[in-house]
Amino acid sequence: MAYLTKLQVIERANEQQQFWLICPAPLAQALEMHKGETIEWVVEDKWTLTVKRLTASAAKSKKGGAHGQR
Repeated sequence: MAYLTKLQVIERANEQQQFWLICPAPLAQALEMHKGETIEWVVEDKWTLTVKRLTASAAKSKKGGAHGQR
């Protein structure tokens, strides 16, 4: 499964930049991610970025699951 997204940059008045990587909704749903969930970004090398949950409890799905098949 692959999803493309564009890197977004916000230019601040003091010449600082803020970068945003958007997680596409179908990917977030497949991973059962929830609003407010904390994730960790790990830089493996300049071509590989790993995203992982900090706690297992954050990954608990709601009753019915993402596709209602539980």
